[in-house]
Amino acid sequence: MKSVFYKSLLVFTAFVFASSFYGCGYNTLVTMEEGVNSAWSQVENQYQRRADLIPNLVSTVQGAADFEKSVLTEVTDARSRVGQMKLSADDLSDPEKFKMFQQAQDQLSSALSRLLVVSENYPQLKANESFLQLQSQLEGTENRISVERRRFNEAVQAYNTETRSFPTLIMAKIFGFKEKEYFKSVSGSEKAPDVNFDFNKKK
Repeated sequence: MKSVFYKSLLVFTAFVFASSFYGCGYNTLVTMEEGVNSAWSQVENQYQRRADLIPNLVSTVQGAADFEKSVLTEVTDARSRVGQMKLSADDLSDPEKFKMFQQAQDQLSSALSRLLVVSENYPQLKANESFLQLQSQLEGTENRISVERRRFNEAVQAYNTETRSFPTLIMAKIFGFKEKEYFKSVSGSEKAPDVNFDFNKKK
């Protein structure tokens, strides 16, 4: 009889414990954190796609006579720094690491914009089919990066709001659900870099 009683008590305790998790938002926090991680993976995918385009872009631009080497060096150095900045899902709650990651990516964006602007001064690039295709792919990637960063910020906002709301905040503190970092706006980051050129424009 005691064995049956203790088993029933154990089942009842487990039920109450599980119910308290559900009622206090534990499952919601798990679901929303997974949403943040999923959004982050999409941001990473687009950043990686951009990084993969750069070697071909640099190689194509190097073929232009007397192209400014300092611009190419800036792009390759920025890409190298980005390659060294790996951010895991666990790092999304680390303000310093997240800031360093964003700075590295923003510096690469700036370097690419400068390269493409300088390229406008080289007629042979404007007639180069490979360059035009890479330019188009880069433009599409920059737009997707902008979209995925916005979606990531939206997922983080929803998650952070939940972790700070009562009574969910109690569960968040007990189980270590930490607030996530946002992508911060920088000058000109409200839109993707302009990589469209008017090749018919008169100089």
